[in-house]
Amino acid sequence: MSSPIGTNDIGFTELDRAIGAVIGSAVGDALGAGYEFVLAPAPADVKMKRGTLTGQPAGCWTDDTAMAIAILEVAARNGTLTTPESAIAVGSRFLEWFHSGPSDVGGHTKKVLPRARSGVDLTASAAVVQGLEPDSAGNGSLMRNGPVALAHLGSDEELADAARAMSALTHAHPDAMEACVQWTVAIDRAVRLGTLEGPRAGLAMIDEDRRAKWVERINLAENMRPKSFELNGYVVTALQAAWSAIFWTQSSEHHFEAALREAVAIGYDTDTVGAIAGALVGARYGINSIPPEWREGLAGWPAGYRDVDLVKLATLAAFGAKG
Repeated sequence: MSSPIGTNDIGFTELDRAIGAVIGSAVGDALGAGYEFVLAPAPADVKMKRGTLTGQPAGCWTDDTAMAIAILEVAARNGTLTTPESAIAVGSRFLEWFHSGPSDVGGHTKKVLPRARSGVDLTASAAVVQGLEPDSAGNGSLMRNGPVALAHLGSDEELADAARAMSALTHAHPDAMEACVQWTVAIDRAVRLGTLEGPRAGLAMIDEDRRAKWVERINLAENMRPKSFELNGYVVTALQAAWSAIFWTQSSEHHFEAALREAVAIGYDTDTVGAIAGALVGARYGINSIPPEWREGLAGWPAGYRDVDLVKLATLAAFGAKG
């Protein structure tokens, strides 16, 4: 297993990639917001548009990035996401966002958050909902997963623990938690090593008796065209859609742009697939790989947040800052 890197071990290239994971996810979210649950565009036609569900102007992110920011803020402040205190803080911020009246909240998340009085009992609320609906395994925790790796770069055990803890706040199904583990480890590898191993990077952190099923799922993503994963509300299909879009465009000279266009062109839950794909491919190539015109106008909850705020928080999280 990898060993945690020290704060002095973050170089410019690694920091650029860490920021790329955060901005890439927000861009993918905002790009996909204009095509949610409507006729999918051709990849070449994908552009920033007003949100189909949110009604917000082009460039505005949705619930995917709003919830990711809650995680990113705590990672930047606490330097960890594995402690009970950090989980409570993230949960409290989720609730603050939810009670602000967002125009778009995922179906499963909408069932969990109203049950919690505070961040203290959010994980328990998620467990109750999971017990009532044992087969529910939506993509709502994977969509916000981009920042999770930044506070624990280099430690597979901590990466896996953080991913599970952040997912369990709303999505307790094993498929959801394991998808988050694999994507978190993949982002770690992209940031630290500059590789695109994809979800295979995290297979060793999955229980051995469930690995073969995940290998089969990953193989499908690599053997079938991205459009095959259009019904991507299920977390496994969302992961397959994002990875397939990245995998099938890896020969492109401008891989970030090509992968995001392909991800959004899959259709259906386009903001979420865009956010998931953007986090990983952004982590591989860094912020400078993201088309400047896609960064213009990035905004959303919390009120007044822009891309510069995400850059600052990503930097603090990657350096393990304590606030």
